[in-house]
Amino acid sequence: QVQLVQSGGGLVQAGGSLRLSCAVSGSIFSINAMGWYRQAPGKQRELIADITRGGTATYADSVKGRFTISRDNAKKAVYLQMDSLKPEDTAVYYCAANVWVNSRDTLASDYWGQGTQVTVSY
Repeated sequence: QVQLVQSGGGLVQAGGSLRLSCAVSGSIFSINAMGWYRQAPGKQRELIADITRGGTATYADSVKGRFTISRDNAKKAVYLQMDSLKPEDTAVYYCAANVWVNSRDTLASDYWGQGTQVTVSY
């Protein structure tokens, strides 16, 4: 069974830093893109950063220059380094991965982490 297991997050003061980690567990064939989403109270879930298997990253304007996404293909993991955090970054953060479970699959499937709370205080 494929699972995405997140770690990191918590409470930090504005201007501080946090690092989120997410690892894929279970037997899989390959991972395509991986990404990080967040959902603030009363708002829709939004994509904030994603990264291709080859390492090409894209960012939402709201986090560009402050957040850095990276991945370790050997560890089947993706990371989000969050610097210069602002109170408006407060949200539940989710990792996601597009995964080929078997080489015979005709379509890759999307999997989600369990979510982790990030709270940035003034």
